[in-house]
Amino acid sequence: MKKQDFEYFATQLVDACYRVHKELGPGLLESVYRSCVVEELKVRKIKSEEEVLIPLYYRGQRLKKDFRIDILVENEIIIEVKAVENLLAVHVAQVISYLKLSDKRLGFLINFNVPVFIEGIHRYVNNYY
Repeated sequence: MKKQDFEYFATQLVDACYRVHKELGPGLLESVYRSCVVEELKVRKIKSEEEVLIPLYYRGQRLKKDFRIDILVENEIIIEVKAVENLLAVHVAQVISYLKLSDKRLGFLINFNVPVFIEGIHRYVNNYY
């Protein structure tokens, strides 16, 4: 995927999340926001999958454990959905680890439990060009 494609999809997914937040407001479960974001992306004809399992490898060996990405957009961009009072360092570490382990370049940590949506958007990159 080219950089301009990443930027196009990033803009679309942030706008989709904004629309969901505007419609629903804060205070709901993460699973509600996750499903609504996937639906909003579908309306925009953007491919997204909910709760995507990514195999875990350790020292070259496939383990019997997977990790779960909340939303994967166009098979390239990770969205980790939260609905918490305060984001913690572990939430940030989770997104960064998912980016590295899945070899994806762009990820978002979106907290829907904020009064003003822009306060809930956090963007992270991994070997972004």
